[in-house]
Amino acid sequence: MLSTESASVIRATLPTVGGALDAITTRFYATMFADRPELLDGLFNRGNQASGVQRQALAGSIAAFAGALLEQPDVRPDALLARIAHKHAAVGVTPEQYTLVHKYLFAAIAEVLGEAVTPEVAAAWDEVYWLLAGALIALEARLYWEAQVQPEAPWRRWTVTERHEETPDTVSFLLRPSDGGLAPAARAGQYVSVRVRMPDGVHQLRQYSLTSAPGDATWRITVKRLRGDDAPDGEVSAFLHDHVRTGDHLALSAPFGEVTLDESDRPVVLVSAGIGCTPMVGILRQLAATTSYRQVVVLHADRSLPAHALRADMAQAVAQLPDARATYWYERCAADVPEARGGFMDLDGVDVPADAVVFLCGPLPFMRAVRGQLLGRGVAARDIHYEVFGPDLWLAQAA
Repeated sequence: MLSTESASVIRATLPTVGGALDAITTRFYATMFADRPELLDGLFNRGNQASGVQRQALAGSIAAFAGALLEQPDVRPDALLARIAHKHAAVGVTPEQYTLVHKYLFAAIAEVLGEAVTPEVAAAWDEVYWLLAGALIALEARLYWEAQVQPEAPWRRWTVTERHEETPDTVSFLLRPSDGGLAPAARAGQYVSVRVRMPDGVHQLRQYSLTSAPGDATWRITVKRLRGDDAPDGEVSAFLHDHVRTGDHLALSAPFGEVTLDESDRPVVLVSAGIGCTPMVGILRQLAATTSYRQVVVLHADRSLPAHALRADMAQAVAQLPDARATYWYERCAADVPEARGGFMDLDGVDVPADAVVFLCGPLPFMRAVRGQLLGRGVAARDIHYEVFGPDLWLAQAA
């Protein structure tokens, strides 16, 4: 709980600090990486740094947490914290790194805001930071304990047993632990981090949803080659597409992610676009493997039928389930696909159970539009769970 004295200071300064957070986080990352360039080797994704999405996500997280402390001072914002904690655990963030971040972040605050940072203002925001850090450290410690990994050594070597070209720009890799041991337990909808050494010797990592069913001895990840419009192409996805073949080895984390299938009997609605289908396939495969009798509605949008990765997996799982149906939207629609519609996803005429648990994944504009339609249908906001690939730029608005 934020102290009464600090709460009044945060309330008064949040507009000023919030408005300067982009400048603050820009200065923070620039200074920290100048002093500690090793942090870009296997911890921070330099593509996200170059595009600016990492600093935007950090700014949004700080503002959202401070706002939550003011709006509901007696309630810890667990949904916001869990999302961050799972992302951190997937890359091996350690408690000591929070002290390092504090040093550079508060130096950046002082540099950007200057005389506006009085001792009282600095103390109040320091309290906010350590409330956030303390909660995350505790949550991450539990995640590491549950996964039976140490944050200093989160990586395990896996062997690629098969490689499948799903579409011209999407490939699946089947993997087994190289040490001959068992794959760790995973929950439907979770992701793993993949860590690769780039040609310049720097390690980079990215998260990919598991598209295999939880409990499978072999894991599967499905990777779309990320092509930047006004930014560089995705380093990790390009490396995996161009260089990784059957018999090669990859470093993977344990599975993490809080957007997972529950064990209730409520209807399930899976809504995705593009490569956002990957966590949905993991959930569908779990439902099919357990012969679930839950009502399942699958809604997916893509550019075209040939571009729809893992469509056969989705169709097979839907066919295996007693009460499941799928509807697809293709921007370039083929007339011979009876369950498909043309254009962008529009829920008009689609039966969405109001008591459903909804899982949502895809580009941010898509998710914002569909979430609005779902809310208009009477689906409760608390029942709409979303997954964002990469830094969560939607966290402040949708958490």
